[in-house]
Amino acid sequence: MFATRTAALRSLRARRSSLTSHSFLSSLPPPAAMTTANGTKSPSTSQPLLPQAAQSLVDSVDAFLFDCDGVIWKGDKLIEGVPHALQALRSSGKKLVFVTNNSTKSRKQYARKFTSLGLDVCEEEIFSSSFAAAMFLKLRNFPREKKVYVIGEEGILEELKQAGFSCLGGPEDGKKKVELKTNFWFEHDKSVGAVVVGLDQYINYYKLQYATLCIRENPGCLFIATNRDAVGHMTDLQEWPGAGCMVAAVCGSTQKEPIVVGKPSTFLMDFLLERFQIDTTRMCMVGDRLDTDILFGKNAGCKTLLVLSGVTTMSDLQDPSNEIHPDYYASSVSDVVDLSDSLTKGQ
Repeated sequence: MFATRTAALRSLRARRSSLTSHSFLSSLPPPAAMTTANGTKSPSTSQPLLPQAAQSLVDSVDAFLFDCDGVIWKGDKLIEGVPHALQALRSSGKKLVFVTNNSTKSRKQYARKFTSLGLDVCEEEIFSSSFAAAMFLKLRNFPREKKVYVIGEEGILEELKQAGFSCLGGPEDGKKKVELKTNFWFEHDKSVGAVVVGLDQYINYYKLQYATLCIRENPGCLFIATNRDAVGHMTDLQEWPGAGCMVAAVCGSTQKEPIVVGKPSTFLMDFLLERFQIDTTRMCMVGDRLDTDILFGKNAGCKTLLVLSGVTTMSDLQDPSNEIHPDYYASSVSDVVDLSDSLTKGQ
């Protein structure tokens, strides 16, 4: 074990040496003034994660919360430097937690994905929005005789079933079609008491009609969104429509707003606090989205680090209309451990 840790730290030192002279970090703009909408200058509250800041951050944090898409991987491809960074943080005694808005997989399925990518992450360290949807219903004492209709994929179905709920919809309904003809009547189950909407590559007109009828016509039917992300890195080369597109469609047809259980809602944070008993001031949320990851961390009182390996660019961060500012920003997760001296403490 010691040899493994030593090798990892040696690799990190070499990486730091390489980064010092020509890395992205050294080219990051300083926290200079930004131009506001009215033309005045206001100081940025975000700092580039340069060596001194990186050491200070690592020393002041007991748990790192990581988003996954755009932070750990893009599609099924790991982002460079992630394995070394996670290993070094674990070796320094940091708690690692993975908080993802992507509802296409359950925690068990995500654990298998981490393993397939060579990362040692267990199910108990993963908190997905599919899990959050199931836990929301469970804590709300959702009646067992009621059913849940799902616009989403296997991850939501698996978490709901594991929590003891009966489900309809999901990928199976992606094969169904409607016939818009005279005297056609669309039937729906009157016992559906909740509709959960998440990322769904099989979404179609049938699902939209089913969800709409349940929400509009079944008394007290809940409308739950796993998240409202506009896009996501479903593959390593491109962004794709996110769950927010599916949620918006149902909002449009029902004229109702959902209960959002994923980031930036602090619903997931309640589970983290109960599970790990770590003060939020000793946590750092690491993500690639300002309006979900960073806002989630700021809402809970965590330190926040934006990585530019996903959907957010430097121009997005510095846009005068942007009102969400992380404490720090960096090129990727690996930059957190560039100061390996801060990770050798306790070795």
